[in-house]
Amino acid sequence: MNIFIVGPMGSGKSTVGKIISSELFLNFFDTDEEIESRTGASIDWIFDLEGEEGFRKRESQILEEMVQQNSIVLSTGGGIILSELNRELLSSRGTVFYLATPIEVQLDRTSKDKDRPLLKNGDPGKILKELHVARESLYEEVSDYVVNTEGKSSQQVSAEIIKLVKNYG
Repeated sequence: MNIFIVGPMGSGKSTVGKIISSELFLNFFDTDEEIESRTGASIDWIFDLEGEEGFRKRESQILEEMVQQNSIVLSTGGGIILSELNRELLSSRGTVFYLATPIEVQLDRTSKDKDRPLLKNGDPGKILKELHVARESLYEEVSDYVVNTEGKSSQQVSAEIIKLVKNYG
């Protein structure tokens, strides 16, 4: 059983993933953390040096490796669903949960984080809206379950996902 968590930046993927892995005694991984630990560089620095395309290649390589494992919880970067191959890997190797999160919540959660390369050049609210329009259908396409995070704590979102996993596998 693999649990994959997708959604936009600021949706709580990493926090929720850690809670779920702890509750279900599964190993936790985060694609962004894996990239940073293997390269010794921040995501922000990789974006600056290699651009988004270089980062996406690294992200896809990590995903290909991660999905070969069993009994893991994997939190993904917000743009991982842009690649059709990545969406196929996620769909075929586990249960995918999309954390649907209002833009206002994303904006609040990302406002103090300076390591968000896509939000550095322009109005963050406008950028988040554009990303939402471009990506929402891809999140929905790849997901087995859509979990609305509005007005819910990370614990509540995690409990909802755990209940779905236990009831439906």
